[in-house]
Amino acid sequence: MTLVALVGITKTYGGHLVWGPLEWALEERQRVGLVGANGCGKSTLLRIIAGLDSVDQGDVVRRKGLRSAYLPQEVRGDERSIMATVLDARPEVAALESHLAQLETSLSDPAVTSDMERLTTVLDEQAAVLRRWEGAGGPLVHTQALRFLDQLGFDRETSEARTDTLSGGQRKLVALAGCLLCEPDLLLLDEPDTHLDLDHKQLLEDLIRSFRGGVIVVSHDRYLLDETITMIIELEDRRLKVWEGNYSAYAVAKELALLRQQQQYVAQQKEIERLEAAIARFTLWLTISLDKRHKTQALNKQRMIDRMDKVERPVLERKKMALRLQPHTRGGQKALELRDAGIAFDGEIVLLGLKYTFWRGQRVGIVGTNGAGKSVLGNLLVGNYPPTWGEVWQGPSVTLGYYAQGHETLDFNHTLVESIRSVKPMYESEAIGILGTFLFGYRMAEQRVGELSGGERSRLQLARLMIGGANCLVLDEPTNHLDIASAEVLEKALSGFDGTVIVISHDRYFLDRVVDEVLEVKDGGFTSYAGGYSAYMEAKQAPVVLPAAPQLTKGQGKQQSAKAPVRQGR
Repeated sequence: MTLVALVGITKTYGGHLVWGPLEWALEERQRVGLVGANGCGKSTLLRIIAGLDSVDQGDVVRRKGLRSAYLPQEVRGDERSIMATVLDARPEVAALESHLAQLETSLSDPAVTSDMERLTTVLDEQAAVLRRWEGAGGPLVHTQALRFLDQLGFDRETSEARTDTLSGGQRKLVALAGCLLCEPDLLLLDEPDTHLDLDHKQLLEDLIRSFRGGVIVVSHDRYLLDETITMIIELEDRRLKVWEGNYSAYAVAKELALLRQQQQYVAQQKEIERLEAAIARFTLWLTISLDKRHKTQALNKQRMIDRMDKVERPVLERKKMALRLQPHTRGGQKALELRDAGIAFDGEIVLLGLKYTFWRGQRVGIVGTNGAGKSVLGNLLVGNYPPTWGEVWQGPSVTLGYYAQGHETLDFNHTLVESIRSVKPMYESEAIGILGTFLFGYRMAEQRVGELSGGERSRLQLARLMIGGANCLVLDEPTNHLDIASAEVLEKALSGFDGTVIVISHDRYFLDRVVDEVLEVKDGGFTSYAGGYSAYMEAKQAPVVLPAAPQLTKGQGKQQSAKAPVRQGR
């Protein structure tokens, strides 16, 4: 059964066509991933399906009685508690409970209790409201809210914390609990994985897979799209195109489809050239002989061209940011070294007793739960935080490049040109040229950094890193806000980078493609795992087998054990 159907819908902003006309229908229990470049209108389409925005033309047809829940891209906190925020997702239940509270107050009024007629009226009204409250699931709402919060990692004690004290990822989880409490038929998720750590991403995947209704997810997390999605809807060139399967299947199918389209286009163009040459030939003969048969032949050939279903010229390579990371100096073999390093804030120990050496050419991924100290470790490595104990040693020829998760390396009052020229002195025209290679139009050159979107600030930070020419990069969540095409460009640039890469990330697909070692930050220290994300997960899930004590012969040295996770710190 169809949940939602898009019938010729279009959307414009300021006279500019965002997309349309679009035709598509979502069926029950479908798991759909909505993909496309930043700024193509994915979030707008999701809001329209949710009924929170309007279309300029066409209709959005919803199944009668359809209940949908929408998780926005950015969730803000306020003075409400976690529990109150979740319960507010069911306003009809809250309204009935408020009405019941008013009736209870009336029943304690002596003027009501002394008047039998008024008392009977209030009691009848209370009974009616109580029936409506029970019919709306009122007795179970609080229990369900607690259950959803517990599933998402919030216990009863933390459920009373204010939402404005939570991290971005935690606020997203609270909003997701509210969505689930609505018991929707359709779940609309706009980048639900942003700011979530690996454990909560796994939990999100489990929730999507087990959800009994339809799901539409806007996400740049290719791993999530592979694990949960059965259909990809691509928004490109203002149109929707449907691809069966998960993201990996879509990527392969799209590449093959583009190659086939290119072959068909070339073949058709050759046929058109042949027909046009024949038309020119018959036209020439007509001028010489005035034979009407030549005119008829020319008209027939022209009709053949006009009746063709024209194959559009495929765009095999769309414009992407031109990121090339090349260090200006080679740097020594030993880039950075943690020498029994530790750090504390206000007497609270965050990291302690860290010992590790980062070598030239090494690709290290840093993972861990939110709040474990990953970003603190990154700031410790680049010198933004001085160590409370020990030392962070930096090689004499090593230059550091830092990508900040919250774009703290950018001055939001600078224009884009000023931001580029602050890294390296250059002419304004050269700075504008660099901005152009990172997909910033000429008119944006004088725009303030504070006016940019998250994806645009990410590209600006990467442009500054490229200009800086550092030989040791410390990147804190570099794929946040980047679309998939830009993330793939970053992966390619890092694979060809002749230096050290230290990346803090929750992007599992990115970690598998970039890093050759994973450091898991936990309990003030970290554990080292060889390989990318998949190897790290295999090592984590593998059963622990205690080897038998080796039998040593006389004069034989102590045997080395097989390579295993190595714990550093406290």
